[in-house]
Amino acid sequence: MTGSGRDRDAHGRARQARPRDALGRPLAYGAEGVEPVSEDPLPPVETIRAARELVDGGRPFAAHEVFEARWKAGPAEERDLWQGLAQVCVAVTHAARGNRIGAERLADRAAKRFTAYAATGRTTYGLDLDDVMEWTRSQIA
Repeated sequence: MTGSGRDRDAHGRARQARPRDALGRPLAYGAEGVEPVSEDPLPPVETIRAARELVDGGRPFAAHEVFEARWKAGPAEERDLWQGLAQVCVAVTHAARGNRIGAERLADRAAKRFTAYAATGRTTYGLDLDDVMEWTRSQIA
């Protein structure tokens, strides 16, 4: 941590050094949290696999971070896909934290991104976006 009170890496970029629980909530310094995920982007299919494993393991917030790394590194044409998937994970995180209104709002945003992305006809890397939204809504309900 720097003198500014914010965690920074050697290049001055903000980094969160505090440990986090499985739903991404910060814990006290020194507490034992879950293993952080890498900030390095994975190839698309590996991104989906890694995020799915995290969600299945009860870590949707970490899955959001995996998708976020992909959309920041990927082509602009795929941004709606990866941001939508990240928003799905945040929606599920909000639901697990008991914030149903926040979960519904994020799910609505994800659905809009998926609609926009589907209209481009680009690959979804084997995902059925309608199925993803159906699953998301079931997690929120």
